[in-house]
Amino acid sequence: MQAVLVRAFGPTDGVEVGEIEPPLRLGTEVIVDVHAAGMNPIDWKTVAGKGAAKAVAPLLPWVPGGDVAGVVAEAPYEAHDLQVGDAVYGIANHWRTRGSFAEQVTVPSLALAPKPESLSFELAAAVPCAALTAWDAVVRIAKARAGQRILVHAGAGGVGHFAVQFAKYFGAHVATTVSGRNVDFARSLGADEVVDYTRDRFEDVLQKVDVVVDLVGNVSDDTGTRSLDVLKHGGLYLNVPTGSWPEYAAASAERGLRSSSVKVEADGSNLGIIGRLIDAGDVRVELQHAYRMDEVHEAFAELQGGHVRGKLVLKVR
Repeated sequence: MQAVLVRAFGPTDGVEVGEIEPPLRLGTEVIVDVHAAGMNPIDWKTVAGKGAAKAVAPLLPWVPGGDVAGVVAEAPYEAHDLQVGDAVYGIANHWRTRGSFAEQVTVPSLALAPKPESLSFELAAAVPCAALTAWDAVVRIAKARAGQRILVHAGAGGVGHFAVQFAKYFGAHVATTVSGRNVDFARSLGADEVVDYTRDRFEDVLQKVDVVVDLVGNVSDDTGTRSLDVLKHGGLYLNVPTGSWPEYAAASAERGLRSSSVKVEADGSNLGIIGRLIDAGDVRVELQHAYRMDEVHEAFAELQGGHVRGKLVLKVR
């Protein structure tokens, strides 16, 4: 089968599209014919030798990609809920096996859900990792609700645009930081307050909040440290990008604040809930661009450049 292959870690322009053996299915795993695969920052970081490179090194040539949308090619067993021909979306365990930038991928059955009927395969592939990360931060950990004030940094990005919508759906007052070109977009997602970080410092213009969902950390303008200034005493700081601010826990504790990192859980049940919200029109998906698989170098270049509105996707079929 055709796949994006990483033969050695290094610059992303070193990946190639080539032939590799199809995957094997074990236990209750599902083989999915991939129609589209979402792209996430961890993909290029791992290709570059960072991210999860240590885990996937024994798998070289490795296939990147966690997000997948496609059709079941092999089901776990005859009476399983997922059967051949079903349209599904979910997250491949690409740290332990090869990923979704390929014509077929093996996925644990519990990491899949029915594809939302209202979405194309390309749009569906933009959902799983980003939406589940946002769900875990906003719903599972922060328990978004009426009367709560939540600040989401990078509210126009992949995780951010879902986080803003989930927080608003569950009744919270939502503030977000975006660049000037995304101010109107953030408002269209339901944000109550939108701060253009190129013009204003959020800590100067926002009232105190209960929760900060930080999708930036201290890699840009000490966003993480400054976020503590807008949290109420006892408030919750959530740091999402791995390694973006290693000292967040100690700094939060010194100020009487709670804190946690957030790691995405490949939970098909929650993904099913998100799919129903999408089909009901309560949550929308922003796709900046869908690239063909043979355009993977251009796709990686855009992903590494940052400032993507919503998500990027590879079209496999």
